[in-house]
Amino acid sequence: MSALVRSLARPPLDAALKLDAVVTGAVGATYVVAAGPLNDLLGVAPGVWRGVGAFLLVFAVGVWFARRPAAGVIVAANCLWVLGSILVAAAGWGSPTTAGTLWILLQAIVVAGFAELQIAALRRPAR
Repeated sequence: MSALVRSLARPPLDAALKLDAVVTGAVGATYVVAAGPLNDLLGVAPGVWRGVGAFLLVFAVGVWFARRPAAGVIVAANCLWVLGSILVAAAGWGSPTTAGTLWILLQAIVVAGFAELQIAALRRPAR
């Protein structure tokens, strides 16, 4: 395997964390600002969207400033988010529509991808 391919397969930790922070922050801001339309489309109450959005905004700031020693905590939090999302979708908590359930599962897949990128980056030697 070429050095370039190995480099792409194992992203630098800072890049993996920044990507997570930017996407998480954008989703959190959307949840806060568009809670009403999201309720209409996805069937979850606006208060839930706003609460989750506020949490995601705070989490995104923490992820943005995280460094290698805290990265394991970020990975664990992402894994808990994925498991929690699957549980919420399976139980139908919040009475999501079919589109809402699919959205919950889709964002869980994205967060699992962030965790995988971060795990791969943690396997790289620190520089």
